[in-house]
Amino acid sequence: MKKRLLTAAIAFIFPLWVGAATYDDLIGSAKMGDAGQLLELVQKGASVDTTDIDGNTLLMLAARDGHVDVVNLLIRQQAKLDARNSAGDTALRLAAFRGHGKVVELLIAGGANVNTPGWTPLAYAAFNGHADIVRLLIKAGANVNAPSENGTTPLIAASRGGHIEVVKLLLANKADPGKTLESGETAVDVALKHQNTAIADLLRRAGGKSGRTVTIEVR
Repeated sequence: MKKRLLTAAIAFIFPLWVGAATYDDLIGSAKMGDAGQLLELVQKGASVDTTDIDGNTLLMLAARDGHVDVVNLLIRQQAKLDARNSAGDTALRLAAFRGHGKVVELLIAGGANVNTPGWTPLAYAAFNGHADIVRLLIKAGANVNAPSENGTTPLIAASRGGHIEVVKLLLANKADPGKTLESGETAVDVALKHQNTAIADLLRRAGGKSGRTVTIEVR
């Protein structure tokens, strides 16, 4: 009787253990850039859209860390390109933020959305000053004036970070220096707040102005 119970317990636990091992291997492969192991697991039936506890898909994990071979494999295996994690980020957003140009190219070619609602991949790239990726995204049709939830445009993001090359690039592609945050501040205001005076001067020459109103007390 005890032997039968032990056999039954092993039969129940073994698939759970195998499943847990497979899950850990999937996540580990994506993080470490092991395309060979990942392909082997997928060919055995593992889902290419497996997520970690934060909602990051395998594609997001690989894109975030710049693992080109894994990203290419997952795209070819038809992984969901525009899935979002718990923070609302997509694989393209994460790659743009980290500055992984080749990954950005692959995701764009695969059909990833360059104009996701909220913080766009372009705003992420502009925020960190990745001019090469800004060019790629604009060429792919990214909206240079798309605002985030609080009104941050790529131009405002670049002005905050002091990335003058990106500011020049965005202005050359018709970025509007008059766009405002929900606070009413423009890119000029944001540049000055962060002591980026050269950018503020550049924005003014492009027609940018302060969005702050001055109250005059009349006695």
